[in-house]
Amino acid sequence: MLNNKLSSMFFDLNIQGGSLENNVILAKQAAQYGWSHINFSYNQNDFSDALKFKNELKDMFDDEISIDYTLEIKSTNINEIRKITNKFRNKTSCIAVVGGDLKVNRATLENIKIDVLSRPYLRRFDSGLNHVLSREAVDNNVAIELCFKDVLKSYLSHRSKVISNFKDIYTLYRKFDFPLILSSRAESVFDIKTTHDFAAFFKQTGLTDSEIVDSFTAASNILDFNKNRHNLILKGVRRIEDGS
Repeated sequence: MLNNKLSSMFFDLNIQGGSLENNVILAKQAAQYGWSHINFSYNQNDFSDALKFKNELKDMFDDEISIDYTLEIKSTNINEIRKITNKFRNKTSCIAVVGGDLKVNRATLENIKIDVLSRPYLRRFDSGLNHVLSREAVDNNVAIELCFKDVLKSYLSHRSKVISNFKDIYTLYRKFDFPLILSSRAESVFDIKTTHDFAAFFKQTGLTDSEIVDSFTAASNILDFNKNRHNLILKGVRRIEDGS
């Protein structure tokens, strides 16, 4: 069981966003189940409209749970992914690209402006990652996201294959140490689990307690990094305001 002192570190960067009313319901459930921060994710077609009620949503939960948005890009067109990323980079705390297509997986991991490659195994018989792509994830600090819902909503041989892909990604993660994040990708209150059940599931698939904690830390680091992204001049070089 995860140490109780780590309960304040539960981050989920991929709860599927909807209307303000629906988001309120999901946020209340997540708060009751022990989550300290959630990001509602929207695709490139819905993101701008969702921004209109983002501050109202955040203000409702000041003391219960912190809330932000993830832009989840869904496209197999590499140029389109690049254009959307550039357009929204300064408007969101997290940019994720839905993977599965190998050329999308590669282009995402090569792009330092993208935070997350989500579900590289999607609709594949393999994990969608290899040694070369793992190095790209490390070099460009792009996290790999595994979604609990991909197991929750699958059955029999398909579920077994998803879990097998998770385990293959764990092997690469331990060898290359790229950022790994875990999310629910919940769409309804029935998809949201307690933090204990969520962590227990991933432990059953082969992650250790410390690796699960590291995944929440990685999610938190993405948010912290993007708060200061506008001050970055070059990779690893940040502008510091003159305090004098």
